[in-house]
Amino acid sequence: MSSLRMTSDLRRQLILGAAKRCFARHGYNGTTTKSVAAAAAISEALLFKHFPSKAALYAEILSDECEADPALMELLEREPSTATLVELIRGMVQHFLAIADGPDQEEAQRLRLMATSHLDDGEFARLLYAKIETLIGAVFVTSLERAVAAGDARPCTGDPLNLFWFAHHSVMTAALTRLPAAPCLAYGKANDLERQLCEFLLRGIGLNDAAIASHLSHNQAADAGKTAIAESA
Repeated sequence: MSSLRMTSDLRRQLILGAAKRCFARHGYNGTTTKSVAAAAAISEALLFKHFPSKAALYAEILSDECEADPALMELLEREPSTATLVELIRGMVQHFLAIADGPDQEEAQRLRLMATSHLDDGEFARLLYAKIETLIGAVFVTSLERAVAAGDARPCTGDPLNLFWFAHHSVMTAALTRLPAAPCLAYGKANDLERQLCEFLLRGIGLNDAAIASHLSHNQAADAGKTAIAESA
């Protein structure tokens, strides 16, 4: 039994490796399950035993990339707290706002694919949301509960995970407005946008102004210190 399971796991990794090469070379639209199967030297039928669709393959690759991000893993391993909650939101804001400004267009294409999926059959978006929830959902909810217990946030009257999704959708939409060469919205001073968006989202999930001022300012000061150290190295 263990031998069969190992063979299946190795086959799955082989398929993912082939899919990564295909997506990198041809993009999402230019890659087919048939081309991935050929790159992995297997039949398309065997590929479908492991991954039911191209969207499932791509979502799995993105999930693996997230889990391979040491900064994200370090954050998710922290003790759930108000500080962890603030850092989760701030990290999400930074990630999405950096997409339009980054030299690598791969993230921009992924964001466009996510938006297109909502207007199409939704398969890719559903798969990716499920993986994000598995990765981050529990840490967010527990950190929010700790923030409420510490008096840093008001109790949530509905499903606390919905607050995470409201924050995620808000910042994703903000990022979409910045994708065109001429942004749909200027959002005023770009330097203020990250802070403004963080404060908006943190208030929306229930944090009080004192907690936001304390933890958001502390985290930004810590980042400034890291930048100074990196620049002087």
